[in-house]
Amino acid sequence: MSKPKTRWIVIFIILVALQLIALGYSPSLDATSTEGIDKSDTAWMIVATAMVLFMTPGLSFFYGGMVSVKSVISTMLQSFIALGIISLLWYLVGFSLAFGESIGGLIGNPATFFAFKDVGLSVHPALSPTVPLMLFAFFQLKFAIITPALITGSFAERVKFTSYLIFMCLFSLFIYAPLAHWTWHPDGFLRKLGVLDFAGGTVVHMSAGFAALAGASILGKREFKFHMPANIPFIILGTGMLWFGWFGFNAGSALSSSGLAVLAFGTTNMAAASALITWVMFDALVGRKITAMGACIGAVVGLVAITPAAGFVNIGQSVFIGFAAALISNLAVYYKQKTSLDDTLDVFPCHGVGGIVGMLLTGVFAKDVGLIYGQYTTFLYHLLALGVVGIFTFGGSYIIFKITSAIINLRVSPEEEKLGLDISQHQETLQVS
Repeated sequence: MSKPKTRWIVIFIILVALQLIALGYSPSLDATSTEGIDKSDTAWMIVATAMVLFMTPGLSFFYGGMVSVKSVISTMLQSFIALGIISLLWYLVGFSLAFGESIGGLIGNPATFFAFKDVGLSVHPALSPTVPLMLFAFFQLKFAIITPALITGSFAERVKFTSYLIFMCLFSLFIYAPLAHWTWHPDGFLRKLGVLDFAGGTVVHMSAGFAALAGASILGKREFKFHMPANIPFIILGTGMLWFGWFGFNAGSALSSSGLAVLAFGTTNMAAASALITWVMFDALVGRKITAMGACIGAVVGLVAITPAAGFVNIGQSVFIGFAAALISNLAVYYKQKTSLDDTLDVFPCHGVGGIVGMLLTGVFAKDVGLIYGQYTTFLYHLLALGVVGIFTFGGSYIIFKITSAIINLRVSPEEEKLGLDISQHQETLQVS
């Protein structure tokens, strides 16, 4: 057996230290304290939180089915491993950076909820007025988990697994947490400007899209770019899991068992349905075959686009948002293929562009404050937020990729890439008959 490399010794020491912190910061909890808790809201939010967690395994199948047969396990694990790593980071300091006491509207005080200090079973008047703060923290954790997992599609089949782990941790702390604070904390500067993001179009999908663009730019083209998707049924299964979980993603963001949650549930379904049909019909219109993969991608693009708008628009408007996002993202995928950018699974054209379309159309249709109501302030601030988030996320992610590369090579060797990441990174294979 080979000796462990120094970096793994360091990582294990950090893990042991985390256990000591966890034991030292374990407060006693009064499970009988129910003041201010709404039981129906709490019951719904427990369900919604579990549904959002289910999306990350769904993404694992969605991405895993798209790559070559030699990299299915590695691609799926890149999503699945986030369930563990981001949970620990969120517990230690991530939640505090995102939702702790605001420092200038830019970041949360890391000491506010360090190691879940004061994150208990009572309500929080600003963050979770009718459900326990601990439940709110775990609901938000699921968003933090899936965001770096989304990015992996851009550099699939050529990234070294250990370098991805480093990138994921740095991205979560220095990109995701500030964006969540800006947008969702009551004192975040984008929220105070009036920028609307109901469930993560900006925080999750735009950030993942721009980070994916940076990653694909730095890692360059694959040696063996063209392949047949390994497993189309995996893609369909993953899409179904994502669609199901997205009801928790969007309707759960109402933070209540209410009419607002019902509205977000309905707009989520209709935008996905509209985008699915639009994608496959547009493919047929321009002479391409109607495919299962196209239908699945279309549905996901609709889900992405409705996310920032889900609680702010009506059903008819959600149908149009799905239609517009599918058309624009379909064209973006087509024209991206004519460039030298190797975004393996089209993360930027689908999640990035879909998030942008949804964000801008939120500024158009949002009830009482959108352009169609004669108001322009919200739309202009959304344009500003698009620029700020795009520059911050692309630039910050680019720097983080460079830092990661200085610690350990980002990319596998040509020999490892030819062999496939399943064998070269994990010594595992997908058995196919």
